[in-house]
Amino acid sequence: MAKIKIKRNIVHIDAEKCNGCGLCVPACAEGAIQIIDGKARLVGDRYCDGLGACLGECPKGAISIEEKEVEPFDEESAKKHIGEMKHKEPLPCGCQGTMVQFFESKDKEAIKNIKIPSELISWPIQLKLVPPVAPFLKHSNLLIAADCVPFAYANFHRDLLKGRVLIICCPKLDEVQPQDAEFYQSKLTEIFKLNAPKSVLVAHMEVPCCFGLVSIVKNAIKSSGQNIPFSEVTLGIKGEMMQREVK
Repeated sequence: MAKIKIKRNIVHIDAEKCNGCGLCVPACAEGAIQIIDGKARLVGDRYCDGLGACLGECPKGAISIEEKEVEPFDEESAKKHIGEMKHKEPLPCGCQGTMVQFFESKDKEAIKNIKIPSELISWPIQLKLVPPVAPFLKHSNLLIAADCVPFAYANFHRDLLKGRVLIICCPKLDEVQPQDAEFYQSKLTEIFKLNAPKSVLVAHMEVPCCFGLVSIVKNAIKSSGQNIPFSEVTLGIKGEMMQREVK
């Protein structure tokens, strides 16, 4: 039996503009939007009410409302969909990247006696604690990492940190104070202006809420007026390197 379609308003996501930051995901009360393969996707026409609560959350302007023939909005299906998502136990932020999972440790014998030296060359490392005038920042190669990255990626020191000055932060956790994301961007802008880093590498997790760090850093580079080479690395929650664009 063919599905009934009607002409109505529905969300449209421009994949070219979308950077996968995931800010639109918790903004959609019906759970119609999820991050798939690094991009926001509408997972079902019938889940989208077309009211556009997610519009103002996209920093790239990738979300719009269009009128076209699609399935009618089905409130009962949307409620069931939300119930299934909640059953996966995400944290209160609504991000599916926070779903509780357990991974069996691999190759226990192979790693038992391996000792990797620390490549940390500066302190402090928390963005809120790093003074913008710290001498180690001057013309450095910066690594800005989400808090979870060093725990998820076993070769963090060897592959990412070596030869770089480390700054760590997690804007998502600090959303209890909404001004913190702006603070991060403002402080990074100041660091870039004063120190003209040779390069900036951002290392973040695959979860949607972690992509916001990329936008913050890129905006800070732009605001600083400095020509700073930028690259990024995306890590899977099981510790695998998913995307590598290191220069």
